[in-house]
Amino acid sequence: MAAKTLFKVVFINQGKIYEIFARKVHQEMLYGFICVEDLVFGTRSDLVLDPSEERLKDEFNEVRRSLIPMHAVIRIDEVTREATPRIVPAEGNVTAFPGPVYTPGGDAKK
Repeated sequence: MAAKTLFKVVFINQGKIYEIFARKVHQEMLYGFICVEDLVFGTRSDLVLDPSEERLKDEFNEVRRSLIPMHAVIRIDEVTREATPRIVPAEGNVTAFPGPVYTPGGDAKK
């Protein structure tokens, strides 16, 4: 049986670093956003509950797809195995990319 593609998406949201897993990741037609679909949450053990994973499940409950601003994305990896999705505090020198990446009609010489 062919393995299903799995992506780990790491991004900044409200001063925290989110690590989530999804089956589909692509650039959205709305410029500047990454579309994340088919989120995957661990089902390996229902006996041990990770509070961070439970918070993510609650936050993304009933979400079919999520649009993440491109400048908030830290990293997207195609992975072979799912790990525990989590939310961690942003420590050190981690910040979102400042300002708009592209300004329509802007002149770089000004």
